[in-house]
Amino acid sequence: MRRALAALALILPLGGELALRPAVAAGAALTLDEKGRQEATRVGERSVNDEAFDAEWRVKNDSGDSLSVVTPFHRLVVAARHATFNGKPLKPGEPEKILRENRDRLVVWVELHGGTEGFARLYTPRLVVGDREIKASFVQNERTAHRQENGRYLARCVYGFPTADLDGRARASLIVADGDGRNVSTFALDLGKMR
Repeated sequence: MRRALAALALILPLGGELALRPAVAAGAALTLDEKGRQEATRVGERSVNDEAFDAEWRVKNDSGDSLSVVTPFHRLVVAARHATFNGKPLKPGEPEKILRENRDRLVVWVELHGGTEGFARLYTPRLVVGDREIKASFVQNERTAHRQENGRYLARCVYGFPTADLDGRARASLIVADGDGRNVSTFALDLGKMR
């Protein structure tokens, strides 16, 4: 019953028109079966005209930093969306290849703000789930952050965390610390509200 309800679309008024938005599922799928791959592809193909298609995977914190959680479902949605923009559907076997790239890893794209060009070089992320701390298996900090109009710098970082000990319905905190171990940015993640 839950799956059937999660698959239903909510019809929302949008400037006099109707927009179809998929209902959020009962948790992040850390692996996808064939049915999940087909659903992600369908959602991506239909999202072409929806700028907020990825809202369920985006998180912003109080300091203005933001992130996107790239679940396997989200990764396929983005790939199908890009393919549709280019007028070419995903080729057979392409979803499996895309998912193999980050198998057994939850990827997080993080945008952090700082005062100098190299502020994020030594940042270390960790995912805290309950009383457990999960260290990243992949860290790519932007070495040369981009200067913004306000004089601050924006670094785009990519972190990967092993999914072996993760539950797709978990509530977690992503904590990013500087080279001295001081926490510089924290995000509250609710994987139960993502697909």
